[in-house]
Amino acid sequence: MLKRRYDGTGDSPPSKRSRSDGLDRLSLLSDELLIVLFSYLPIHDLIRCERLSRRLKSLASDSQIWKAAYYDRFLRHRAARIPGLRETNTFNKSLLYSSKISKWLEDGHLVRQGGATNWKRQYKLRHNWSRGSCRKTETRIAERPSIPPLLVRLHEGTIITADSTAGLRAWSMHGEDRLIATTPLSTREGTSLVPTSLAINNASTAVNLIHVSIGFSDGSFGIYALNNRKRSFSLGYLHPSSINGTISAIAFAFPYVVTLTEDQLLSLYSFPDTGPKVSDSPDFGGPRLLCSLKSYTAWPPLSLAIRRSTAGITTSIAYAMPTYTSGWSVGLQELRLSSDGSIVETRLATPADHGFLPLNTSAIASGVTTDTPIRAFRHRPSSSTKLTTLSYTHPYLLAGHSDNTLILYMVTSNAEELSIAPGTLLCGHTSSVLGTHIGDRGKAVSVGGHGNDLRVWELEGGMYSTISRRRLALGEAGVPIRPDRDIGNELLPYPEMLKSISRQTYDEPMMDSSWLSFDEESVVMLAEKKQGAQALVVYNFA
Repeated sequence: MLKRRYDGTGDSPPSKRSRSDGLDRLSLLSDELLIVLFSYLPIHDLIRCERLSRRLKSLASDSQIWKAAYYDRFLRHRAARIPGLRETNTFNKSLLYSSKISKWLEDGHLVRQGGATNWKRQYKLRHNWSRGSCRKTETRIAERPSIPPLLVRLHEGTIITADSTAGLRAWSMHGEDRLIATTPLSTREGTSLVPTSLAINNASTAVNLIHVSIGFSDGSFGIYALNNRKRSFSLGYLHPSSINGTISAIAFAFPYVVTLTEDQLLSLYSFPDTGPKVSDSPDFGGPRLLCSLKSYTAWPPLSLAIRRSTAGITTSIAYAMPTYTSGWSVGLQELRLSSDGSIVETRLATPADHGFLPLNTSAIASGVTTDTPIRAFRHRPSSSTKLTTLSYTHPYLLAGHSDNTLILYMVTSNAEELSIAPGTLLCGHTSSVLGTHIGDRGKAVSVGGHGNDLRVWELEGGMYSTISRRRLALGEAGVPIRPDRDIGNELLPYPEMLKSISRQTYDEPMMDSSWLSFDEESVVMLAEKKQGAQALVVYNFA
């Protein structure tokens, strides 16, 4: 077909595209200069550059680029609010991040690891958490449910389970050989033990060792050590049985263990500060009972926590509390001890306006004045429905209710005071909230009655920042977990299964969400298939 010639009238002909001379000028640049150029690219363009050549893939994956991108997206807007740490030029984002550990907030541990931190992987992991993107896998562990319920905890990619039938087991989330180790739960004389509570020592510094504490129905508790290298469990200590009743909850931060019985007896033990921290020896020695307290006002569900500091140790118990005319709220009791184990003080706290007003009465209507406008959807001191789950990791106290909502309380605990701020109402679930779990760095996971009703919450700042308030008003504070493929539409969370098994035995809310746990990479949940088999469902964000 002949081309039509331009006759000189009308619009000018389109300009011809200039031909390339065939020279690869980009490859002539030094690696340092290319890294600087890549730092200005958006993330999606940076990923495209990795597909061009091996050299560009290596440079585009440079740790310094992704470290700056991680800081700029996830930390800069929060670090800028710290007094005295504001950036002088917030618009220059080229390789701009701070070397001050304080400006990395809860991610300072990644900076301390130095070159061992894969910043590109950390960026991808944090990005997936913010979107709820993950891979869902299922591992069947039992053909029928156990009573008391099977207990689950997740620690650095290793799943720990305990039940009266199969004993104590450790599972890996990677590879074909998922089962790492197993050991029966029994006394040295061979008497079977029934586990009722489970905790992992997150303060451990031992290499290839995970220390687990288990409470039993006869009032005893045991300390077990998992050696990942030898793929075996060993018993470090077994406490004698007690007449005080079943161990309903347990917390472990070596060398301290705190237990709570079904009769609300709180006991704090201290082990010798030797052995497992410096060697592979599982022997913990005998503990020393520091103190015991009994509560007559704590209602389930309950949550235990231990915090260590240079001044000593603080043991906390969070509990449900009925309030006058307005339903249910929460309470918190702290036991503070010095470094030598002597009791400094014990103190109680409840939310500032914990329920002496009707549910539909605002602070303004009651005559309370404040400089900040009060939004009815934000603050909710109590709920008319009973608590179904409770989780406490300082300073976050998260309560779940059967009306599909959660309430977040911010706790202030220092040498001068213990106080709980008014609650913040969190919405988004489409079914009753059955389980909550708060991690170490302000992230929380909650599960509703439907098997696919899972949400991730970023609790940093207590939902008081501008971004958090905007997301809260739009109902987007919690990110729903959306796996790339759904393999378990017939799966139900474990408490739903308990209703059909032994409602007369487990009619009270569970002491803690021992069937739900998560770490930096994954969420693990114990679920039941309609056929009655139990499965560990893992949501992997890596």
